[in-house]
Amino acid sequence: MSENDPHPAQEPAAEDPAGRLRALESENAALRSRMAAISATGAASATGAQVPVPARARPHRVRAVVSVLLILLGVLLAPVAVVAHWAQRELTETDRYVATVGPLASDPVIQSAIANRLTQEVMDQIDVETLVNDALSALGDQDLPPRVTQALSALEQPLTNGIESFVHRAATTVVESDAFETAWVDANRVAHQELVAVMQGDPGKALQIGDQGQLTIQLAGMIDQLKQQLVDSGFGIAANIPAINASFTLVQTTQLVKIQNAYNLLDVVGTWLPWLSLALIAGGVLTAVRRSRALVLAGLALAISMLVLGLGLYFGRTFYLGALTGKVARLDAAEIVFDQIVGFIRISLRTVAVAGLVVAAAAYFGGSSDSARSLRATIGRGFGSARGWAEGRGATTGPVGTWLYAHRAFLRVVIVSLAGLVIVLAAAPTPTLVVTVAVVAALLIALVELLARPSTEADDGGGRPA
Repeated sequence: MSENDPHPAQEPAAEDPAGRLRALESENAALRSRMAAISATGAASATGAQVPVPARARPHRVRAVVSVLLILLGVLLAPVAVVAHWAQRELTETDRYVATVGPLASDPVIQSAIANRLTQEVMDQIDVETLVNDALSALGDQDLPPRVTQALSALEQPLTNGIESFVHRAATTVVESDAFETAWVDANRVAHQELVAVMQGDPGKALQIGDQGQLTIQLAGMIDQLKQQLVDSGFGIAANIPAINASFTLVQTTQLVKIQNAYNLLDVVGTWLPWLSLALIAGGVLTAVRRSRALVLAGLALAISMLVLGLGLYFGRTFYLGALTGKVARLDAAEIVFDQIVGFIRISLRTVAVAGLVVAAAAYFGGSSDSARSLRATIGRGFGSARGWAEGRGATTGPVGTWLYAHRAFLRVVIVSLAGLVIVLAAAPTPTLVVTVAVVAALLIALVELLARPSTEADDGGGRPA
């Protein structure tokens, strides 16, 4: 192109020195304005002056406060909900009640305590002293030598102890038999209906609550078994023992009286409080500005609240046994009963704690933090390398992989939702169930990521023509 060309070629706008200068001046002015605002904010903070808050930031701050309050309230209600739900199920579900007290029949400590109680009741009904004296008098009337008569008088206490030992062995045989375990389970299953009646204020026949909160089970049927065992063993006098109205204390605490007085309220609270706690936590997470971070904090807080509940059970157990010291004959039996009755609370709190940790881990992994993004990128590169290695050897997922790639976000939501439903709808969630479901869900998501493949020009028909 000659210098005399009337239409010289124009330089691009990016190469225009005047334009570039104007752009740099504008950018420099914007930077100076931002630096001045930052400096003013710092100075105002140092002097305690009020800094104007942008109107757009105020709703975010309100949402953050509401989110924290909802999550905090839900987490604080969680331990109360676990205990209330446990109490409600123990009082209203026969199968749960039998599952709680049934194993006590095969516990050696409980068997020993019941055998001692049966022995005491039978011995109280047998006039052992008169029985032994009559026997010795009958022997003394046989014109025995004086030395033998003196020896017989020394046998009074051994004979008394021998009868008690004989009765105790028979009682032990009764409580260690399969028939006793079956009778114990059946009696508790039938008595559960009467337990509900007692909670509602009606007098029960098998289960009763005393003024001091003693939950007892009647032993009349077991004493009948013991009398028959004694008769079968040659102790015929046992057949003359009258009916005995004896009982065995399962639990002794004034809290039972309070529960009895608030039975109807407990039934409602135990049913709906867990859902209320869950709804508050969910509402707090949905209200939060950064939901993934709120979900992490909610999961961790829920796990911590279950740890606090566990500590409460530990100290409650110590206090309960300490209060019974010197008041019950077998403190070890009371310890076994307490541990058995609160066993389902321990399972529930461990389940909720594990679920909270799993949710927190999942929320962190799916969050927007730099570390989470880096972790996801590393895993994604690993899946990509595995796909590339397989495709290089002729193994490809084809259109299925392309479809999985296009819908992978939806599939992740479906898998996580189904996993949550399995846990929520389980009849008896356990920590093992939560971990198993979480691992299976993670493997399914990983499988989707591995099989998913982005579309290529070959999938689009070779790309656009040149």
